Amino acid sequence: MVAFLLVPAIPQMRALLPVEQTLLLLVPAIAACALVGWWAGGRSYLAIAWVAIAILATAGSAPAPGQAAFYNLTRGWGLLLAGAFGLICLFGGKRPLFSRALIALALTLVLGLGMSLAGPLSPSGVTSTVSHELARRNTESMGMLNTFIAKNADDWKQWSTKMPEVAQLPTETQKQLDGIAVWGAKLFPALLALESLAALALAWALYHRLARARLGAPMRPLRDFRFNDQLVWGLIVGLTIVLLPNLASLHVVGGNLLLFFGALYAVRGFGVLSWLLTPRRLAVTFAIGFAMLWWPVLNAFAVLLFLLLGVAALALGLGDTWADWRHRPRPTN
Repeated sequence: MVAFLLVPAIPQMRALLPVEQTLLLLVPAIAACALVGWWAGGRSYLAIAWVAIAILATAGSAPAPGQAAFYNLTRGWGLLLAGAFGLICLFGGKRPLFSRALIALALTLVLGLGMSLAGPLSPSGVTSTVSHELARRNTESMGMLNTFIAKNADDWKQWSTKMPEVAQLPTETQKQLDGIAVWGAKLFPALLALESLAALALAWALYHRLARARLGAPMRPLRDFRFNDQLVWGLIVGLTIVLLPNLASLHVVGGNLLLFFGALYAVRGFGVLSWLLTPRRLAVTFAIGFAMLWWPVLNAFAVLLFLLLGVAALALGLGDTWADWRHRPRPTN
């Protein structure tokens, strides 16, 4: 929960993730769960309270000048996603959470694309709006860094004298943020879909901690996470599009498919890792790596650590499609 709310505020994540104010995704989804829970016999005051909170969270104006277009897009997406998820929970029978979330996400994508084609903002206009927003965030982040340097000019001069590489920090940071923003603009559909799935999972878990009316089976531990093996075709199609030069015009689509389905299989792989290892070891590894990200020298090792973990998790997740690791005898050490 804390990571979902705070990680998007890191400058590098602001340049990559489409939704910085993740409450716009989370609060409407909790309100939708509360409404369905009310219909299922839950308490009315909980549904009314969360609907009121969702209205307050989404009814405000854009928090920064020049952000109105993107802010409206984010609010609209969050409300569409919450509405679709609520309908799926209401009429979805006994489907597990992940299936409900995927169906709600697909429905939201179809509705959003239809509204974009019929409305004043075309898909290319959406891409332009996202690029403009990411550039605005980078400018804001660099302004904060430059302000900090100006307020601590003497200390900064001493640091630069002792460590000459520190003097290049603003320039290198600007290059890094600009490069990340280019990828963020290209891959924003997949990143938005992943943020949406995370918001729905958190909303489901938080609702069931607050309410008594059950909407379905409780969320299972990470070590039990799996999904229909047919989703591997999404990864195969994305890889095919990216590798075939004749489909160069669709490489962005292929990249988004690779990122989305690759991330799902990486999470599945982390489930296998948490089955192979003790949960404490995996949690300690993530905690150490996250702490290393804040140190100027160690952050490169932390990035390498997370990349290696991600590659290993992706390989385990893909292999689980055929090997089904968790149905084998569990290792004893």
